[in-house]
Amino acid sequence: MKPETAPVRAYFMDLQDRIVAALEVLDGEQTFSCEELTGADGALARPRVLEDGPNIEKAAVQFTHSIGASLPDAATERNPRLAGHGFQATAISLIVHPRNPYVPTTHANLRFFIVAAEEPVWYFGGGFDLTPYYPFAEDVVHWHTQAKAASGDHYPTFKQSCDEYFYLQHRQECRGVGGLFFDDWSEGGFEASFALTRSIGEHFLPAYQPIFERRMDTPYGDRERDFQLFRRGRYAEFNLAIDRGTKYGLQSGRRVESVLASLPPVVTWKYGYTPPAGSPEASLVKDFLTPKNWLEAVDNSGD
Repeated sequence: MKPETAPVRAYFMDLQDRIVAALEVLDGEQTFSCEELTGADGALARPRVLEDGPNIEKAAVQFTHSIGASLPDAATERNPRLAGHGFQATAISLIVHPRNPYVPTTHANLRFFIVAAEEPVWYFGGGFDLTPYYPFAEDVVHWHTQAKAASGDHYPTFKQSCDEYFYLQHRQECRGVGGLFFDDWSEGGFEASFALTRSIGEHFLPAYQPIFERRMDTPYGDRERDFQLFRRGRYAEFNLAIDRGTKYGLQSGRRVESVLASLPPVVTWKYGYTPPAGSPEASLVKDFLTPKNWLEAVDNSGD
């Protein structure tokens, strides 16, 4: 199979539909908005946003297929040889901000670029990661078990890349408990790379749904809600100051509403806040926001 956008675009659109349907079931009340924004030469954006649900405070599941004369700087700073060439890019990107503080926030994206250079250049990228506020070790192990199933032998490399990418250098802490991240990927040719990308896409819901369902009815009060909003600040900081996807979206001329749809609906910053020692809030940074082999216990048990 030669590298081409059409089958990737079709898969991403189908995956968007299935994830939207699953999230609507998890929320139980609200539905996603539906827009179809067409552009020149077959370009298409399908923003889908759910807001103010009983279980999901905000979720965005975005599909885009972009066509342009040259890639934005955010896409070429690591590959300068691709600057100035025409390209097509198709992607799915999602974020879920649950209402219950015991349900983790999650993010996922998959993307495909093909650039019309002297020799056509193409590559896949993406992954998924988990950002809990009140984490449970069994949830994190489940998440990484699914990540390993999705990526096979590539899991150690993709996990390390995720830990390194989703890191707030100015805070000296990870954004969450990691997952998978890969970029500029063409290993094994188009068919193998596309199969790996599909595998990661197919494992997202099995990784996230059970955690959501397990924690969505956990009782919580003002303390947990306040801490959730405080930690969402870290999420906003990463998206606005570090994330290459946000920079790419803004530089490529996409609708600002779509690019920033991943931001949490409500967030707080507290000056000089430090959780009390020994509290569940202190445990988040101390016990979870440091890269570790979450599957070590599973692997050592022989499961």
